[in-house]
Amino acid sequence: MSVHDDLTSVQRCLDDLQRSVRRLEQQMGTGLEMRRVRADADHLRESLALLRESAAARPPGLPAVPGPAGSASGRLPDLVPVPDTPYDSSLWTDSDDEGLGAHHGPSH
Repeated sequence: MSVHDDLTSVQRCLDDLQRSVRRLEQQMGTGLEMRRVRADADHLRESLALLRESAAARPPGLPAVPGPAGSASGRLPDLVPVPDTPYDSSLWTDSDDEGLGAHHGPSH
């Protein structure tokens, strides 16, 4: 299946969900729980619309590669090497150990 076909299939499912939510709302009223279900269904529709826009903006043939939030470039983020050597301990002289409380000064 192509991305377009998958998005269309999801859209049909959301349309069915919307109809079911409307029927339930007619039967159960508009209490808090029903409003939450309706809001969730609306949120799914909005998210799918954003996904459709993202898919339309991606050049054809470019694979969907997860990237940083908001990135439609399809590129992997640059890797930052982290050395195996110990950090300079002077970087931590004025910091507190998590969970041990504040210990300042040479006596602690």
